[in-house]
Amino acid sequence: MRGQLGFYTLAGHTNSPRDLVQECLDAEALGLDAAFISERFNLKEAATLCGAAGAVTERLRIATGATNPNTRHPLITATFATTMHRLTGGRFSLGLGRGFGALFDAIGAPRVNMAMLGDHASILRRLWHGETIFGHDGPAGKYPYLGMDPSFDEDIPLLLTALGPRTIEFAGRVFDGVILHTFFADETLARCVELARRGATEAGKDPDAFEIWSVLAVVHDPDRSRYLKAVVARLATYLQGYGDLLVRVNGWDPTVLDRFRADEFVQGFRGALDAVASDDELEHVASLLPQEWIDASAIGSAEFCAQRVEQQFDLGATGVILHGATPSQLTEVVAAHRSR
Repeated sequence: MRGQLGFYTLAGHTNSPRDLVQECLDAEALGLDAAFISERFNLKEAATLCGAAGAVTERLRIATGATNPNTRHPLITATFATTMHRLTGGRFSLGLGRGFGALFDAIGAPRVNMAMLGDHASILRRLWHGETIFGHDGPAGKYPYLGMDPSFDEDIPLLLTALGPRTIEFAGRVFDGVILHTFFADETLARCVELARRGATEAGKDPDAFEIWSVLAVVHDPDRSRYLKAVVARLATYLQGYGDLLVRVNGWDPTVLDRFRADEFVQGFRGALDAVASDDELEHVASLLPQEWIDASAIGSAEFCAQRVEQQFDLGATGVILHGATPSQLTEVVAAHRSR
């Protein structure tokens, strides 16, 4: 299982979802193993994108990374997954995640917690194996009837995107794999691997069979503009959204985060920095971020990036998602990785 390489298609924001088609074709030609599809409530609806990716590829694994279980009826989610499973000949994995509580409050959807995630996972697996469920009343909701096809006996991998230690250990117990977060320091990744495998062991599963996907920002010999957008803007946007957790998980200095938030420009900025900030604005943001935080990525020559990828495997990851680059931008890095 060790040694898989993936990428995020349509990474971040996009105005052209059709770009996914060429990215997936390029990824398959390059020999990447998996395409991960994140969801945003604008032009990135996961089921549509997964269907397109599955239809134009023959070998590439397709996974949501992630969709939220509270935005679709569980029967619809189960149907999405079984349709993708059959469409791709078993190449699909359903990745779930918590999402943002404040957003769900704003749109009137329930917040996602671990109990809800576990309940959804149980419902989905029962439906995929042909069970009819009557009178369900649990954290996922109240459903008088849930059923698909009694002949179903589908084993569809369930992944969980996770950032905090409790969620990572929970993923090991309940899910088939975990998708970690970008900008994890090496020590953080090693701890996460231990937590996930401990959870799998406690659940009576083979910890070595549990998938652990590291997410590594890979920017090969970037010009300044690309560096600012792919690294600085992305990290800063994470700090805008859930900086306390990312800093705590990495053991970084929280006073640096306080200074970042107190900065006049950051305080007054409206929107996500990785979506609308200019290069000049991002130069200012870059001055607020310590090199230690930036170094939790792979920036430089193809050989250096390949070395950083190999380190992820050495720390226990079974797969590495090469984030922040399209497959066409990863050609030299993948070649250097294979030569090692």
